[in-house]
Amino acid sequence: MFIAMLSVTMTFAENENVTNVEKTDAYDMSVNIRKLGETLGLTIDQMETVADIHNAFCGEMMVASQAGRDERSLLVKNAVVKDLKYMRYILSDKQYRKYQLLLNMTLTNRGLNDFAE
Repeated sequence: MFIAMLSVTMTFAENENVTNVEKTDAYDMSVNIRKLGETLGLTIDQMETVADIHNAFCGEMMVASQAGRDERSLLVKNAVVKDLKYMRYILSDKQYRKYQLLLNMTLTNRGLNDFAE
């Protein structure tokens, strides 16, 4: 009986760990900056700054992935708002609109759009 309960407990814990890993993966916002630069038509100067801003955003999203549900929502929203605010200073209107579209699609595809609104 004890062995059966231990087996069920271990299986549940294993499934919980897999779910946590999958959730954490959704918050990994790393991208190929070179490809992002090509897509947005960035200049060399913009590339460096966008890379710095995006790295900070990735860090904030990973912190959010480790937070509790209530706090996570606020952390994701703040990270997205800050990222868009900084990108707005660096990108042209056309580049910014394209970036917003890409970010929104990424958040939606990962099930994080509810947090960012």
